Amino acid sequence: MKVLVTGGAGFIGSNFIRHLLGNSSDVEVVNLDKLTYAGNLNNLKDISGSSRYSGRYKFIKGDICDAAAVEKAMKGCNAVVNFAAESHVDRSISDAQPFVRTNFTGTYVLLNVAGKLGVGKFLQVSTDEVYGSRGKGHFTENDKLTPSSPYSASKAAADLLALSYFTTHRMPVVVARSSNNFGPYQHPEKLIPLFITNAFEDKPLPVYGDGLYRRDWLFVEDNCEAIALVMEKGKPGEIYNIGGGNERANLEVTNSVLAVLSKPKSLITHVADRPGHDLRYAIDSAKIKKLGWKPAHRFEDALKATVEWYKDNERWWKPLKKRQ
Repeated sequence: MKVLVTGGAGFIGSNFIRHLLGNSSDVEVVNLDKLTYAGNLNNLKDISGSSRYSGRYKFIKGDICDAAAVEKAMKGCNAVVNFAAESHVDRSISDAQPFVRTNFTGTYVLLNVAGKLGVGKFLQVSTDEVYGSRGKGHFTENDKLTPSSPYSASKAAADLLALSYFTTHRMPVVVARSSNNFGPYQHPEKLIPLFITNAFEDKPLPVYGDGLYRRDWLFVEDNCEAIALVMEKGKPGEIYNIGGGNERANLEVTNSVLAVLSKPKSLITHVADRPGHDLRYAIDSAKIKKLGWKPAHRFEDALKATVEWYKDNERWWKPLKKRQ
């Protein structure tokens, strides 16, 4: 089986490639990535430099909005897994244009090329943020989409476009919507790695507002296992929620990071809230659990492992923080 992974030099994409190649000896991966600030080939240094994966992994630098580059990368592939996306909410508030271009137009280009080449499975990787905020209970795959940020709106639009290709063209599209990921190789602009690396250096941990915004945290390795399962067994035209079952307030997560590092709570600094900040994300994962998946990592254990990874990989994250 040959799989095109777009955005494979990013956080989740690189972990997914490592998961695919490490768990199946008959899988080949083509990684198409534009290498924006969030794309980092060092994320896959162990893959590209290993004889174990010789002939099974290929990197192509390219933009998913470039149809010619996409077709070149996609030829001969049995499946496409689209991770390529602009994903930082704060950046989307400052300038939505790159999010519309990559997240929506890029998905459009991928779908058209996949249809032309007759690809056997198209997996659109999305986010629980497309549902918007929920006071009580959990969103199911059948709930309406009420995105709040330009980022989540662009992802919602891409999901609907992908699903329309199933309805109209019978393209074998599947959508996976994951909750907040964390783990190794996550860019230090995101909450958990930002707070871990700031705490290392005894810098303030900037918490939005009162810090009571709630998110469901999912360890990236669990998410990769779930996405691989959806790629294999997901039914065309269907959506699968992937939640970690670790709902916590941002302030609670902040305190957990400080506790693991034995750092004082005085590092917490409350800052002005961002516009349109959703209070709570919560999704029901019953559907994918019927396929045989469940998270394998406790939040506390995964957080400790993540802290240890950043502690051992200063050479990876320090240059990224200098560019912020």
